[in-house]
Amino acid sequence: MEKRVFYNPKIKDKVTVLKTSEETNGQYILVEVELAVGGGVPLHYHTSFAETFIAVEGVVGIDVGKQKLRLQPPQSATAQKMELHRFYNPGKAPVRFRVKISPAQDRFLESLCIGYGLAEDGLTSNNGTPKKFNHLAVLLEHSDTRFTGFIGMIQPLLLRRAKSARKKGVLNALIRKYCHQPSSGKTTVITQNSTL
Repeated sequence: MEKRVFYNPKIKDKVTVLKTSEETNGQYILVEVELAVGGGVPLHYHTSFAETFIAVEGVVGIDVGKQKLRLQPPQSATAQKMELHRFYNPGKAPVRFRVKISPAQDRFLESLCIGYGLAEDGLTSNNGTPKKFNHLAVLLEHSDTRFTGFIGMIQPLLLRRAKSARKKGVLNALIRKYCHQPSSGKTTVITQNSTL
């Protein structure tokens, strides 16, 4: 993956990859997020990695477990594996913060490429949710993100759908399209079995 800066035109946030798993010997991934006013994600958890949030500029809202925190630079908070959390911008100006993913998960960066790529192509709703059910399913599974609420209720269905979509080549096609820069002079070919 060569691309290191991702912008989502729907939710108007930007993510810059500061350190990849390759650069940290698989110990962690470090990204910096610029979050627009009103931006953020709903409550969720991850089964294979922890996230540490470090405020860089402005006040960042972080809910971890039952704690509702407002982090100011250089404060930080960590959501362990399986711990419900969310981040958001509670203020009236954009905020910047860093997120350390431990241990490193390359699929986290691939999911970032895919989600932001779909948004750039107009294939997500205004809140960044993929419009196609197969895209939503494989993105949810590949990012190792599990939600509460309505999405949490239909999550088993989405994870089953992701397995089927993966077998049809949907995930590989999305990775090829959004995560790998084609070499000059070569065309990326997506076979009929690998339709998006």
